Amino acid sequence: MRTSLRTDDVEEAGEAIRDAFYTNRLDVLAAPDRFGAAFETLDLGGVTVGDLACGADVRVRCGELGAYHVNIPLGAPMVWRQAGRPALVTPRGRAALFQPVGSTSVDRWAGDGRIIALKVERALLERRLEELTGRAPRTPVVLGPELDLTRGRGRAWAQLVRVLVDDLAAPARLLDHPLVAEPLRDAVVSGLLLAADHRDRDLLEAPARGLRPAPVKRAMDAIRERPEHPFTTTELATEARVGVRRLQEAFARYVGLSPMAYLRRVRLERAHLELVAADPGTTTVSDVAHRWGFGHLGRFAEQYRARYGAAPSRTLREPAP
Repeated sequence: MRTSLRTDDVEEAGEAIRDAFYTNRLDVLAAPDRFGAAFETLDLGGVTVGDLACGADVRVRCGELGAYHVNIPLGAPMVWRQAGRPALVTPRGRAALFQPVGSTSVDRWAGDGRIIALKVERALLERRLEELTGRAPRTPVVLGPELDLTRGRGRAWAQLVRVLVDDLAAPARLLDHPLVAEPLRDAVVSGLLLAADHRDRDLLEAPARGLRPAPVKRAMDAIRERPEHPFTTTELATEARVGVRRLQEAFARYVGLSPMAYLRRVRLERAHLELVAADPGTTTVSDVAHRWGFGHLGRFAEQYRARYGAAPSRTLREPAP
């Protein structure tokens, strides 16, 4: 879905950022008479790209994002911070990389510069990493805070992003067709994983030794289709059409987790997505935990905190992005 906005109303601009990206508070820092938002955004299903300008210096405070995010300043440097860490200054030719967790603020977005913004859903990035390496990430993916766009893979990735940005203003738009949009979306996410610093990047240099065997894929598909189902290892082996021992050995080799550990990971992912979007006035953590197969609330909270760095109750209280 595409959106286009031209407005000199600060509140309307903040609502547009909320609708395309995250809940926010948008403040004009100087020369409010020069404020004039010009936003072009495109939702590719898991990746949102925006070409954004405000005309005047602004500050944008978003709280916790719940997704990976990249800002590429075109013009003056951008000043930002996340999770209480010292402010960083990202100049032209570099990209700022934001994590899903941690309170987030762009302290100064200069009025004489555009920002190219990319929101990447957490589940999409982690699933893409799993597909590329053949192994489920053992811990949340933490991207390095900045990426050099002037050389190497960073430069090549920026050129790929430029294809998305150029299409925003094109009269004949190829990205409106899923045959083009989905492969390019996946290429952008794969390119980010190859270009950015993170602990699993070395695995991408030596990809998995071949595709996962059919039994593993059948079991994983069953889990992803019905993660709330009370699967046992025996039932998953039946779905996979192999014995229990063979399934466990294949998961250890090709996934890096046991079948039941993979099931818990997928359930946590679904619970997290529901908590991010839920209304705390009508939903409880207990409701969500039980809906996704977690019978012990304390154990669910412990596993959730270990994976997402915050208590599930905190995620539920935060405004939805």
